[in-house]
Amino acid sequence: MQIYFIRHGKTEWNLERKFQGAHGDSPLLPQSLIDIQKLGHYLSQTEFAGFYSSPINRAYETAKRLKSSMSSSLIINRDKRLREFDLGKMEGLNFSEAARQYPQQVADIWDSPEKYDGKSIGGEDYSDVIQRGWSFAQEIAQKYPDNSDKVIAVSHGAALSAIMGGLLAYPLYDIRHNGALSNTSLSILETTDQGKSFHLLVWNETKFLGRKILGTDSL
Repeated sequence: MQIYFIRHGKTEWNLERKFQGAHGDSPLLPQSLIDIQKLGHYLSQTEFAGFYSSPINRAYETAKRLKSSMSSSLIINRDKRLREFDLGKMEGLNFSEAARQYPQQVADIWDSPEKYDGKSIGGEDYSDVIQRGWSFAQEIAQKYPDNSDKVIAVSHGAALSAIMGGLLAYPLYDIRHNGALSNTSLSILETTDQGKSFHLLVWNETKFLGRKILGTDSL
C-alpha cells in the first residue's frame, strides 16, 4: 500500500521566515489556495482508501480544501501523530531571531539532527517525531492491508522530513538525506509487508503546481 504524504500550503509565517512548530500557526496565503486546488485536480483520478491530517489548522485547512477540490467523500481523520515538530521556545521567532537566541539548536536541527537537543528549549527531539511517525505509518499499513490501497496524510515540512526519513531507515545523522519539502508538495512511500519496511516512490513532487518554486516555499 502507499501513503501519499502532503505538506500543507504556504502560510504567512513561511513567507516571513518564522518557525511555526506544533503550537504556532498562521493563515494560508492566497497562492496556496490555488496550489491546493491544483494538487486536488492532479489527484482527482486516484482512488484513496483513507484521508488523514495533522490537527493543526494550516494542515487541516489544506486537507479540507484538498478534499473539496478532489470531490472526495472520505472523512478527514485528524491524527496528532502528524502534527509539526514541537520546536519549543523557537516557535514564533523568525529564523534570524532564533539563530541569535538559540544558535546551537538552529544549527543542529538542519545540519546535525543527531546532535539536536529539542528538550533543551522545551520541544521534541528527532527521535520523538520519528517514533510517532512509525506508529502512524504502521497502524495505517495494517488498517489498509491491500497492496492497491492508497492513503493521504497531510502534515508539515520538518515533521515529514523526520517521519519519512525514519520510515526509510535513514541513520539519524542523514535523516534529511532527500532535502527539504516544498509547500503543497507530494511524496509517496510504499510498503509491501504491512509496514515492516517502506521504500520511496516520489519525493517532493511539485510539477502539478505549474509555477516556479521559490526559496520560501521550502522553509
